[in-house]
Amino acid sequence: MTTAQDNQSPAPSPTAADSGASATVAFKQNAARRGVVASSQERVAGIVGDILSAVRDVIRSHDVTYPEYQATKAWLMAVGEGGEWPLVMDVFIEHAVEDQVSQSQNGTKGSIEGPYYLPDQPKLGATCTLPMRADEKGTPLVLSGQVRDIDGTPLAASEVEIWQADDDGYYSGFAPHVPDGNLRGVAVTDADGHFAISTIQPAPYQIPHEGPTGRLLEAAGWHPWRPAHLHLMVRADGHRTITTQLYLATSAYVDSDVASATKPELFIEPVDDGTGVARVTYDFELEKA
Repeated sequence: MTTAQDNQSPAPSPTAADSGASATVAFKQNAARRGVVASSQERVAGIVGDILSAVRDVIRSHDVTYPEYQATKAWLMAVGEGGEWPLVMDVFIEHAVEDQVSQSQNGTKGSIEGPYYLPDQPKLGATCTLPMRADEKGTPLVLSGQVRDIDGTPLAASEVEIWQADDDGYYSGFAPHVPDGNLRGVAVTDADGHFAISTIQPAPYQIPHEGPTGRLLEAAGWHPWRPAHLHLMVRADGHRTITTQLYLATSAYVDSDVASATKPELFIEPVDDGTGVARVTYDFELEKA
């Protein structure tokens, strides 16, 4: 994952396999924590049956050959061996699930969680600075706002969890050279639901593309870039948790996100306050659970 900032010295380059293996471990841990949601036999048969039927329809409509079938099977095996299934699912499929689920939800728009969420990050104050290196690159950014319910009532002691890549496009926990917990934390709002988080302004980055996911992108002629964004998970007792992303409206690739996860309602435009610090306000509204 490297950024578009070509004029900077390159950072160490963990492989896609490194990132994929970490994503697989993180997914398994998160799945175990969340528990398994059982579906009826009829629902499993219906969903899986339709998926297989759709695959067979694609084979017929595109007149798929045996060499193409064998190449697909080899690619699927490589994805598993490289630990890239969380990446593939989150980049190419999760946005469709999120769009479907959001149709029955109110409040702030959601977006995909992605493969880089790690739970149990430190809780910080309402006004806080994310853990970062002393020489952390990037433009300082302050994200402030208020958490309230959809009726406008402030939600005190709600949690605004944030995680992001560094200025070179690497996430802590998924790149060996980035310190654990870097640019991750949970702001706990004050009595009026307010928060102010100091961090760095995100940059566009490429998803891991040295492995089988990258080979698919190259074969299809698709680019691997995600626009600059912050990940957030906002929660309060008795309310539905919102998982979302905030995107820099002027970022490259905001109109062609490889993960197809951008939404106009989630665009932000930080403004320099005259001291070199970019500031932006974004409020979150949660519906009752």
